[in-house]
Amino acid sequence: MHHNPVFIKNLSYRYPDGNLALDNINISMKANERVALIGANGSGKSTLQFHLNGIFLPQAGEITIGEWTINNKNLVHIRNFVGLVFQNPDNQLFMPTVWEDIAFGPMNRGVKGHELKLKVIEAMEAVNIDPEIYASRNPDNLSGGEKKRVAIAGVLAMEPQVLVLDEPSAQLDPRSRRQLINLLDQLPLTLLVATHDLDMAWELCERTIILSKGQVVYDGKTDRIMSDPMFLKKHALEAPLSFSRPYCNLQDRPKLSLL
Repeated sequence: MHHNPVFIKNLSYRYPDGNLALDNINISMKANERVALIGANGSGKSTLQFHLNGIFLPQAGEITIGEWTINNKNLVHIRNFVGLVFQNPDNQLFMPTVWEDIAFGPMNRGVKGHELKLKVIEAMEAVNIDPEIYASRNPDNLSGGEKKRVAIAGVLAMEPQVLVLDEPSAQLDPRSRRQLINLLDQLPLTLLVATHDLDMAWELCERTIILSKGQVVYDGKTDRIMSDPMFLKKHALEAPLSFSRPYCNLQDRPKLSLL
């Protein structure tokens, strides 16, 4: 495991229409650190995420992932190291069965036979999906929460060290959202979670980065920034519901359990 699996230096990115989406971004993440990435729509969150596994290549500045600099030559290594989970699982699930969906990535890398079977089962168990019940199901017929877990399992089967999630709790009912938070809380990976769900960010990530107009305007402790509603409001963000209650520090927070 690398000490700094993600290292971003002076990254800028301008879209063809002239919009400067990222403006001199500097971010470094430690192994197994969990970081929330928040910001209003158009702040640059998705653009930043797409750089982390080489969907976009840096126009200025550089990104090092593990021991690889992001460039065309290293994309295979980068994409094995960083798993990207899209906001909408339907963009990620395209095979006729759950099993084939999760096996797709490892098979592409040449894994087969018994080893492939083990990888798929491990990934399913990691997201609390019972292989016997779900293996032959069609992903189209699953609930939103189940689809999200299958999408995450498909990424985990590639054995990444960094997991980048885009709005993971979007479109989930409260129970699925709770299960997802518990699941992410148990993964021994470096997590970057882009989200509008600030309660989830607060519960899951000790560190928060706020983007505004393509710049990092805050990078520090989550509980500190979540208790500053004026700053959040200035950047078009709402303080989490948890902070409208009398307990405002992590120790007093009630532990939520699965229904």
